[in-house]
Amino acid sequence: MDINLFIVIILIILGIFGLIVGVSNDAVNFLNSSIGSMVAPIRIIMLISGLGILAGVTFSSGMMEVARKGIFHPKYFTMPELMVIFLSVMLANVLLLDLFNTFGLPTSTTVAIVFSLLGGAVGMSLIKIVNSNGNYSKLVQYINTGKALTIIMGIILSVGIAFFFGVVVQFVTRFIFTFDYQKRIKRYGALWSGTALSVIVYFILIKGAKGSSFITPEMMNWIKTHTILILLINLIFWAIVFALIQLFTSVNILVPVVLIGTFALAMAFAANDLVNFIGVPLAALHSYIIASSSSDPAGILMEALQKPVQTDTIILLFSGSIMAVTLWFSKKAQTVAKTEVSLGRQDEGTERFNSSPVSRGIVRMVASMFNLVKAVIPEPLEERISRRLDIRQYKPDTLKDGRVPSFDLIRASVNLVVASAVVSFATSMKLPLSTTYVTFMVAMGTSLSDQAWDRESAVYRVSGVLTVIAGWFMTAVIAFSFSLALAYAIFYLKIYAILAVLIVAGLFVYHNHHLHLTRAKMDKEMEIFNLIKIDDTAFAVKTTFEHSGIFLNEVRKVLSDCFDGLFAQNRHLLKKTKDSTKKIQIWANIIIANIFKTMRSLHLDDIEHTKNYAHTIGALQEIAESVRDTIMRCYLHVENNHKGLLEVQIEELKLVKKYLMELLDHTSKAVHEKNVLEYHEIEDINTKLKETAAQLDENQIKRIQDETSKTRLSILFYGIIGDSLKISEQTINLLNIFRESFKAKLTSNSR
Repeated sequence: MDINLFIVIILIILGIFGLIVGVSNDAVNFLNSSIGSMVAPIRIIMLISGLGILAGVTFSSGMMEVARKGIFHPKYFTMPELMVIFLSVMLANVLLLDLFNTFGLPTSTTVAIVFSLLGGAVGMSLIKIVNSNGNYSKLVQYINTGKALTIIMGIILSVGIAFFFGVVVQFVTRFIFTFDYQKRIKRYGALWSGTALSVIVYFILIKGAKGSSFITPEMMNWIKTHTILILLINLIFWAIVFALIQLFTSVNILVPVVLIGTFALAMAFAANDLVNFIGVPLAALHSYIIASSSSDPAGILMEALQKPVQTDTIILLFSGSIMAVTLWFSKKAQTVAKTEVSLGRQDEGTERFNSSPVSRGIVRMVASMFNLVKAVIPEPLEERISRRLDIRQYKPDTLKDGRVPSFDLIRASVNLVVASAVVSFATSMKLPLSTTYVTFMVAMGTSLSDQAWDRESAVYRVSGVLTVIAGWFMTAVIAFSFSLALAYAIFYLKIYAILAVLIVAGLFVYHNHHLHLTRAKMDKEMEIFNLIKIDDTAFAVKTTFEHSGIFLNEVRKVLSDCFDGLFAQNRHLLKKTKDSTKKIQIWANIIIANIFKTMRSLHLDDIEHTKNYAHTIGALQEIAESVRDTIMRCYLHVENNHKGLLEVQIEELKLVKKYLMELLDHTSKAVHEKNVLEYHEIEDINTKLKETAAQLDENQIKRIQDETSKTRLSILFYGIIGDSLKISEQTINLLNIFRESFKAKLTSNSR
C-alpha cells in the first residue's frame, strides 16, 4: 500500500477519535450551567446539547480552511511533506487532549490544533531549509506567524475580560434579585429573561451561524451594523413572551433561558471547533486526491489547497452524530464537567485541589483589597449591600431524588448570558477570544461574586483555577514541541516511526483509560457518602452511621494490606496503602461535613444528644490520623531500606493485626447494619487487644535491654501498637455513640 494512502487512513481514524476526545474536553463549555443548576433531567440537557451540535456542524464548512492554510502556506509543500505535518499534528493533538480529559482539566481544542499545526509546519519547514542548504530566515515564508501571536493574545484577553465581566454582572444581578430570588423574579423576571435571551439569540446569529452557507457576507455585515436594533427587538419580543408565561403558567422562566443558552453554546462549539477534530484529516484527503490526479504526485506543490473548498454536508452530519453520541456516553466529558462545577459550587464539600503558596498569596491580596474598599464605602451603603447579598438567604431547591444543585438558575443564566455577550462582541470586533476560556472564566467570576469562594474554600478554588490556566499555556507549549518532534521522526524514519508512534500512542491512550477508570471508581465510591434528605434528622443520623460502617470496613482493608506489606517488606503494596490514606482522609472529611449539616437541623432542646452525635467527629478524625500514621511509619521504614522486623516481632504483630481486624470487621457490620447485639463480643475483642499490647510491651522491653531490637525497629514496633490501640479505642467510641443514638429514638426528632 502507498504510504501516503496509509497515512490518510490513519488520519481519518484519528479524526474520529479526535471527535470523541474533543467533545469530552469541550462539552463543559455548554454543559456547565445546565448541569450545575440541574435545570432539567440530564437526558433533556443532553438532548438539547446534541441538537445544538447537529445544528452547529452544518455551519462549520467555512472553518475547515483553517487546517489547510490558516497556520502555514501549503503552496510551499508537496503532498508527502504535508502528510508528515498532518500526521504529527493529529497524533500530538489527540494524545494531548486525551491526557487533559483523563485528569478532568478543560483546555482549548483550538489552541491545541493551532499550535500542533504550527509545530508540525515549523519542523517540516526546518527540514526543507536544511536539505536545501537554505537560510533559516526563510522560515517566515512557510509559516503564518501572526496566527500564533493572535492565539496567545486571545488567551490573555479571554482570561481577564471574561472573569471581570463575570464578577461584575453577577454582582449586579445578585444585588437586584438577592439569593432569595423567587420573590423578585415575579417583578423583574420577564425583563431579565428577555434581556438574557436577546443576547443569546444575537450570539447565535453572530457566532454560531457565521460559517453557514445561507448567511451571505452582506447579511452578516448587516447583523453587525444593526446590533442595537436586533437586541432591542429581541428584548421587547422576549420580555412580552416571558411576561405572558409568568401570567398564565407556573413555569420558572429562567428554565427556558438556561436551556436555550445551552443550545446556543453547543451550536457555536460545533460550528467553530469541528475543524479542530476533522479539519486536518479532510485536508490530508483533499491533498492526496489532488496529488494523485497529477503526473507527479510526490513532487507537485499543494497550491490548490489555497482555494476555498465546501465540505460535504454528509461528512459534517456524520461528524456531528459522533459528537452527539459521545456526549451521551463519554465518562471523561462528565469528569471535565465535574471539575468546573466543583470549582463554582455554592455549598461546602470536599475540595478537589490542594492549596498552594501562590493561591494563598492571591487570596490574602484580594482580602486586603476588599477590606480597603470596605473602609471607603459609606456604612449605610455597606449595610444595604450586605442585606441584599446575604448568603444565608440561599436555600437551594432539593430535587425529588434528594440531589441539590451546585448553584441556582440566576447564576446559570448569568454564566450563559455573559459568555454569549463577550464572545459575540469579540467576534464582531475580530478579537481572538476562546469559547473554552470565556465560559470557564465567566463561571469562575460569577462563583466568586456569589461568595461561593469564602474563606474556607477560596485558596483551594483559586489553586484549581490557576491549575487550569497553567494547563492552557502548557497546551500550547506541549502541542508545539510534540508535533515538531514527531514531524522529524516521521520524515526521517518513515514507516518505522509511524508504527512505533502508533504503538506508543495506543499504550498511552490505554494507560490514560485505565487511569481514568481508577479515578472514576474513586469518585463513584465517594458518591456513596452523598447525604440526602438533610431535613429528615432521623434519616440523616442513620445514614451517618451507615457511612461510618463503610468507612471502618475500608480502614480494615487498608490496614490489613499495610501489615502484610510490612511483614513481607513489600514496597509496592505499602505504596498502594500509602496512596489509600488520601481516600481514607477524604471519606472521613465527607462524613464529618455531613455530620455538621445534620447538626444544624437537630433540635436545640436535644442538646445532650447533639453533643453525643458531635463526638463522632473526633472519633473519625482520630481513626483517620492513626491510620495515616501507621501506614507512613511502615512505608518509610521499608522505603528507606531499613532492616525488617524480627521474626518474633512479626508473630506478635500478627496477633495485634488479628484482634484489630476482628474489631473493625464486627464494628463495621454492627454500625452499618444497625445491629447493637454484638456489643459485648466487640468489647471482649478490645480487651484482648489491650491485654496483648501490654504483654508485647514487656517482651519488647526485654529485646531492647538485650539489644536484640535496635532503635528503629523499637520505634516502629511501639508506633504500630500505639496507633492500633488508638484506632481500637476510637472504634469503640463510635460504637458507644451509635448505641446511645439509637437508644434516644431519634425518629421523634423528624416529627
